[in-house]
Formats: sequence, C-alpha cells, structure tokens
Amino acid sequence: MEANQYSCTISILPKGFKTRPRIFDSSQFLQPTEGEPIRSVVTESKDAVVVAWYVKPGQTILPHVHSYGQDTWTILSGKGEYYLDQVGTTQPIIAGDIVVAFMGCLHGVINNGEEPLVFISVVSPSDAGYHLVSLSEKPDQNTAIAWDC
Repeated sequence: MEANQYSCTISILPKGFKTRPRIFDSSQFLQPTEGEPIRSVVTESKDAVVVAWYVKPGQTILPHVHSYGQDTWTILSGKGEYYLDQVGTTQPIIAGDIVVAFMGCLHGVINNGEEPLVFISVVSPSDAGYHLVSLSEKPDQNTAIAWDC
C-alpha cells in the first residue's frame, strides 16, 4: 500500500458550486436580530438537521420537546439557563458544554448573560418533531411531560 492511499484534501468550495458543501463559514449564519433568537439551518438531510443559534442577552428559546428524536447542543460562547422540566427548573450552561435533550425531553434556554449565547444544535433525525410546552408550577397528569430525563 502506498502511504498516501488514505489521504484526504479538504477545501472550501467556491460559491455556486453544485456539490453539497461539507465546510461552512459560521459568520454567514450567526447574525443578530432585535426580535426572536436567530435559527439558521446550516445543513439538513433525512438523518439530521444542523442549526446555528444566536441568542441575544434577554432572549429565550421557549421550552419544547422533539417527540421522535434528540437535540444535541454544543455551546460555543455565552451562557444561559437551560430548561430541564415543565415546572421551569433550569441549570446553567456555558461555553464548552455539550447538552443533550433525549427524545421527548423538555428543553429550551434563557440567555441571562451579557453577551450572545451562540451554539450549534444537531437534531436527529430531521423529522424529530417539535412541540412547544407551557411551563406550569403544578403540571397535571394530562399535560405533564411523561419522560424521565
């Protein structure tokens, strides 16, 4: 076997090139707005959707569940309070954390910091579903999320 048989060269494709890209310039996706947090789809297939999030201080990603898949966040910068359950329990998350919401687990985040919360989310499969969940202090058996996350 030749030494270079398994080598690989990776390059960024020119704009307009017809091949599906594998390397993305994050600055194209992470742009702030005054309203809702920015959700920019980086790439999507039947297996997963990759999303870049830009959440300004004070903005919230409302509590929700994915009934048919999981959502994994890699926190790039900033900090926030991550929702853990329907009664509003939160846990701090910071840059460097990897946060997993398994199938059916309630999650969301409040940016309570002074800088943007920036993270990459991978939802798998891409048709994992999305359902907003209202927070309540005393969830009843008909509305409470049944998953032990």
